Amino acid sequence: MAQGKRIALVDDWKEVLRNDEGIREAVREYVQEVLEAEMDAALGAGKWERSEGRIGYRSGYYGRTLITRVGKLELRVPQDRHGRFSTEVFERYQRSEKALVSALSEMYVQGVSTRKVKAITEQLCGHEFSASTVSRINKKLDTELKKFADRKLEEPYPYLILDARYEKVREDGVIRSRAVQIAIGINWDGRRCVLGVELANRESASSWKTFLEGLRSRGLHGVEYVVSDDHAGLHKAVIEILPEAAWQRCYVHFLRNALDHLPRKADDDCLKELRWLYDRRCLEEARRDLSAWLAKWQKRYSKLCDWVEENIEETLTYYRLPHQHHKHLKSTNMLERINEEIRRRTRVIRIFPNEASCLRLVRALTVETHENWIEATRYINMDLLREHKKEAIRNLDPAA
Repeated sequence: MAQGKRIALVDDWKEVLRNDEGIREAVREYVQEVLEAEMDAALGAGKWERSEGRIGYRSGYYGRTLITRVGKLELRVPQDRHGRFSTEVFERYQRSEKALVSALSEMYVQGVSTRKVKAITEQLCGHEFSASTVSRINKKLDTELKKFADRKLEEPYPYLILDARYEKVREDGVIRSRAVQIAIGINWDGRRCVLGVELANRESASSWKTFLEGLRSRGLHGVEYVVSDDHAGLHKAVIEILPEAAWQRCYVHFLRNALDHLPRKADDDCLKELRWLYDRRCLEEARRDLSAWLAKWQKRYSKLCDWVEENIEETLTYYRLPHQHHKHLKSTNMLERINEEIRRRTRVIRIFPNEASCLRLVRALTVETHENWIEATRYINMDLLREHKKEAIRNLDPAA
């Protein structure tokens, strides 16, 4: 009987999701449930629930419209008797939505867009935006994002992850690529934080130096370990601005670079076996397997083997860390989720009308990710690093 009900329910939802109206209603119901759950948590009890932990009572609803990419959602926001309940659903969701809408609308308002862009804007938002509306959205949004971008970094971040991606921006009628530089830190509580997001003309030593100096001027300190790719300008800037930090070259980028030193019809097992080195528990095991790998492939792929032998040490720095941290900090992969979200949104726009529009959207998305990370469970256990450092000191001085 229960199985039959579940099947019927699934069929009902399939029918609902076959059209845009059904999708919009599904999203509306979900957001409404989130609002109800927030109110239950704020009052310490559910609707009509008798509980000793209850700290207040409901007092009806008020209407609120949430503009999303599936259209307008008409919601009922619960209220409590003392008017203390406040939800972050609207502000958090609409920050990135506003940035996306803003970018599309600017293209239309400034005459850069086509009928297609206008159609996309209407499809995403359910209506058009006037120039004055766009200006008002931008002003409020830019104030919020600048406050986040300029905030003081008061706590130490022992782990720092750096990466960049490229977006197309229209400048003086010419389409140019701009580097979006992103810094992620992990604090001693084990939580990930977005520390900085900036736009640069290109990934040069000077642009990365300026980026890192900006982080230092805001208070960045206590960095012990940096992960990035092997871009010469980035590596040079890290050495200059963060000389006390150990540097880990992203092993994923390293393996991609290795393809440049292989013939097109190379044996797939060659790089696969090289990849296995990064799963070893300790540096001694990795070096032992590296020696065996070099002996096996040197004759067939001497160019690759010479390159690997010369550069691979930069990718093995993570063995200085606790074993449980290896999978998180031997590459820049933790930034991939952010980059994928940015890619998903910017794919709609393709070419930003100006740099401000690009930075606005990217920052809005990263702020959203940052807030989710802060509220989530900790990413890694930093007690392991504390104990690891103590153990290293004891090994240096057995009497300690």
